[in-house]
Amino acid sequence: RYHTAFRPAPTPEIQARLRQNPRDKEENIEKRVDTYYRNVKELEDFYEDAFYVNADQDPHVVFEFIESCIIKPLPCKK
Repeated sequence: RYHTAFRPAPTPEIQARLRQNPRDKEENIEKRVDTYYRNVKELEDFYEDAFYVNADQDPHVVFEFIESCIIKPLPCKK
């Protein structure tokens, strides 16, 4: 799989054969993001015991954080 910005096709010949998934068009993404923002508050209320994960870290750090929340949950403010 290729990505136009992060992992482009190595040659113009390959790039010419590529097709974009219709679900990845900008208007479809906008609809999905809009749906998310319309429902996020209800989801947060429903999943009261959920925890937030900063996934913009090393995968090992993310795994350790999730594991620590499951095995020995941190106290939360109520």
